[in-house]
Amino acid sequence: MPISDLQVLSHRLREEADKVLVGLEEPFELLVVALLTGGHVLLEGVPGTAKTLMAKTLAHLIQARFSRIQFTPDLMPSDILGTSVFDITTGHFNLKKGPIFTQILLADEINRAPAKTQSALLETMEERQVSLEGERHVLEPPFMVIATQNPIEYEGTYPLPEAQLDRFLFKIIVPYSSMDTEIEVLRRYHQGFDAHDINATGIAAILSANGIAQAQTMIKEVIVEEGILTYIAHIAAASRQSPDLTLGASTRAATHVLLAAKTYAALQGRDYVTPDDVKFVTPSIYRHRLLLKPEAEIEGLDADAVIQRLLNQVDVPR
Repeated sequence: MPISDLQVLSHRLREEADKVLVGLEEPFELLVVALLTGGHVLLEGVPGTAKTLMAKTLAHLIQARFSRIQFTPDLMPSDILGTSVFDITTGHFNLKKGPIFTQILLADEINRAPAKTQSALLETMEERQVSLEGERHVLEPPFMVIATQNPIEYEGTYPLPEAQLDRFLFKIIVPYSSMDTEIEVLRRYHQGFDAHDINATGIAAILSANGIAQAQTMIKEVIVEEGILTYIAHIAAASRQSPDLTLGASTRAATHVLLAAKTYAALQGRDYVTPDDVKFVTPSIYRHRLLLKPEAEIEGLDADAVIQRLLNQVDVPR
């Protein structure tokens, strides 16, 4: 697959997604970048901003099996992973697989479950496997977790531990729609659009598991010059020395910037990474990994504002 085909693929995915999604071009583009990079995504937005619809649309476009788990305070790890059930007729235990045995997993309101249940996802997100009853079960590729959380409701929620947050490649903010976008959404619903029946929109499947594997092989060949590697490392170092932050970016974060920038460059039809590619992916990779100092929050800063400061202060390679 030549690199130019990846740009065509990106356009086709966007065109088909536009039949379902309105005004979500950048969040959906980041979802595609995460998919081809092999990462997981945390979607943050108030209820009713089409987070679930985005996940379902992506699964449809790549012909992937889709499962949704509604996280609640009483959800147990076995409700996600599965459990062994004794069959009285055979006298043996049989594995009853949980909803995590899928390809695109939507973990809805992930911060509503206690830490023990959230941690059940750690192995699967990192290793793409599930260990049950001493047996290892490899998950079918492409396996991707798309988790959602509500940024404004804190009652009955459990903040995600740093170890789990670090497993997400991106944290994507899904904002309210603009006025023009909202009018177009209303127009589509008036004309009969049904979010529960994506097939009725005529959306076509674009990718398969083999196609994703071929694209990922091509992305590995994208060229990254030494200056770009140094640029990524300097941004990470600047975050660790920032007076606004208690916790800066980890080495894993820097690695994720590199891999995501290669994917984004390939989807633009280029076989080399530019500083602009790094700038595009860095906010979504850093915003859930940085810990602001109280003084910065009092000043009115948020993670995105601090990231912009970091990007402005690090010299761009020429």
